[in-house]
Amino acid sequence: MSDFDSGDDLFDGVDADELASAQYSSPAAKRKRELEDPEGADLLKRHRNVSNGTNLADGESSALMDVAQNLLTETFGYTAFRHEQAGAIQRLLAGESALTVFPTGAGKSLCYQIPAFAFEQLDLRSGSKAPGEHGVSIVVSPLIALMKDQVDALQRRNLAAECLDSTKTWEQVQQIYAGLRQGTLRLLYCAPERLNNEGFVETMRHVRGGVRLLAVDEAHCVSEWGHSFRPEYLKVSRFADEINAERVVCLTATATPKVIEDICHAFKIHPQGVFRTTLYRPNLNLHVKAVKTKQEKYPLLFQFLNDNPGPTLVYVTVQQQAMKMAEDLRKQGYDAEPFHAGLDVAVKTELQDKFLANRVRIIVATIAFGMGIDKPDIRNIIHFDLSSTVEEYCQQIGRAGRDGKTSNCMYYVCPEDWYIRENFARGDLPSCQSLKAFLNDIFSRENVSKPLGDNFKTSHYVQSREFDIRTGPLATVYAALELQFGLIRAITPEYSEYKFVPTKVYFARVSKENAPEAKAIYTHAAKKTKFFHVDVNNIVSQTGIRRADIVRKLTDLNNAGVIELKAGGLEQRYRIMQPLPSSAKDVGALADRLYEDLSRREEDSLRRTKQVEDLVTGDQCLALALAQHFGMGLPEGKPKCGHCTHCLTGRRTVMPPRPKMATDMAGIKRILAACDVRDDPRFIARIAFGIKSPRVTKLKLDKHAVFGSLAEHDFTSLLEEFTKACDAVEVGNK
Repeated sequence: MSDFDSGDDLFDGVDADELASAQYSSPAAKRKRELEDPEGADLLKRHRNVSNGTNLADGESSALMDVAQNLLTETFGYTAFRHEQAGAIQRLLAGESALTVFPTGAGKSLCYQIPAFAFEQLDLRSGSKAPGEHGVSIVVSPLIALMKDQVDALQRRNLAAECLDSTKTWEQVQQIYAGLRQGTLRLLYCAPERLNNEGFVETMRHVRGGVRLLAVDEAHCVSEWGHSFRPEYLKVSRFADEINAERVVCLTATATPKVIEDICHAFKIHPQGVFRTTLYRPNLNLHVKAVKTKQEKYPLLFQFLNDNPGPTLVYVTVQQQAMKMAEDLRKQGYDAEPFHAGLDVAVKTELQDKFLANRVRIIVATIAFGMGIDKPDIRNIIHFDLSSTVEEYCQQIGRAGRDGKTSNCMYYVCPEDWYIRENFARGDLPSCQSLKAFLNDIFSRENVSKPLGDNFKTSHYVQSREFDIRTGPLATVYAALELQFGLIRAITPEYSEYKFVPTKVYFARVSKENAPEAKAIYTHAAKKTKFFHVDVNNIVSQTGIRRADIVRKLTDLNNAGVIELKAGGLEQRYRIMQPLPSSAKDVGALADRLYEDLSRREEDSLRRTKQVEDLVTGDQCLALALAQHFGMGLPEGKPKCGHCTHCLTGRRTVMPPRPKMATDMAGIKRILAACDVRDDPRFIARIAFGIKSPRVTKLKLDKHAVFGSLAEHDFTSLLEEFTKACDAVEVGNK
């Protein structure tokens, strides 16, 4: 299972009005309560006025923080707030939105957990809301494992929190649905991809008591200048408006001034609502060693591990590298295990538990390890490869020495490190030809002829393979068509397959229902082994009932406990918001703009990696350089930390030069002989450089001897040579 997942869309078709109790949520009922309790109503109005710039009196602020402090002490077991937690929490409880930029391990999660569970107590004190009307807080996070860990910890404290994702059983989904309907659920975690689900958005718009707080974890993902931009995050701010969230808190461990500006603009956060703490950790020793080749790193690594005992994380780039290095370390007598995204969930959990309990000393990990791991005594962080961004490096070293004791962060660099980073960056940019073919598929004659408001569906998986575009940039293009150009809007994905297991009440209840949808399901559901299979499209063609009504009925039956519904064969759906480009000229112009944007992203990716190299080999204190990257300095304006490699040696670490190679024309000819593709020079250059893509894999060229045979060459030089070869064929054909 991927760490990034949106979950099964079992909220499709939910009658959202059921979630809002008429007794408490109607305007008349709210006005009646205000008349019966004018003092409580006045306090509620004062809370609302805060968002319009009205400041609460000192006594009211103190009352808010008394509730927060009690929760901190009695529920979470801490004696005092740390860093800027108190300021952020007070602002949220007073009705304002906030952004927190706290280092890894500095307690960002408390900034939304405490308000989420404080609202009910404040409501009861003021009498502003009736029982069951205290609303829910939503946390949008891209990491399922982190969400689950936090929910488990909250539930152990008897706090009403849940996580909505695809691993939930049918019974667990029923409990979440009941908690929303009854107004007992206080905190709900979900992935950003779920915001494409119309049923979920509609449910949150009408959830009983309203959405009191929207927490956006890893908020740097909303910025194109952030180190891990995710297109789905661009829709989170729209979601906040659509569900009328009372306030928003954005959270990240690392954000440059530009990223902070982007986040504040997206979520309408006033500059006074930004809370930052220093990145400097006086107990972390930042070291760097540069060598000529990657092989020279190994004896240095072994010596470092001998000299520095204690729990250690070794960060590498790819899964195979993690497994191979862990094996090499074990052969050298070290206690080491690999960790990467490809492992089963059970294996990941076991490894994390062993590391937390000190039953394994060394974890060789990709970036998949570390999110949400709160181990205070990690003594060493080793970077064996070049990090993709300064932000990534900063997050990873932030996992060391949380107990305040001295810890060492070692960075090994060499010219060879650049290859794998360039491989990733170059692989994400599709060719202009691929992009135009992809757009022509979206703007087909069928789709262009549809009226505004109509929908079309597609499979990202199929399009990725057919047009040789990785799923990441494919999602970026769709997000641009939606948010930048306003042509389409992603709506609830559709499943091509529905099946269910009937509960014991199914036959008695559904056979007696008069609704045409229920009759159609009862008549056409075909039993195959354990499941009853429902061919929704067949029912539509035979009965004329709308597909949405059939799916909604299936979902209602599931939510009511009549069936246990399973859905498969995911297809993405989009609503047409503006007339789609229909001429070759318009499609070509749009393709050129998108290609230009994707090209810029490629260069940005390489530039960010170069920033990492420049930082660790720069001629100044490493700790100061790191702080300045984020627009900050060292405490008390100090010019240096005194304990990094630069401070201890008095000189910069020098990266050996990258060797320049003349273009291997014989190698170029071998690749052209092995691959008869001439419509896409970038595709051939990928083969030469060793970059996998959907088309490369489909043609099995990644198994050919020429794949990666020119990996030591400059990619742009390879692209120039293969462009010449393709142009020559095109001229010959004319």
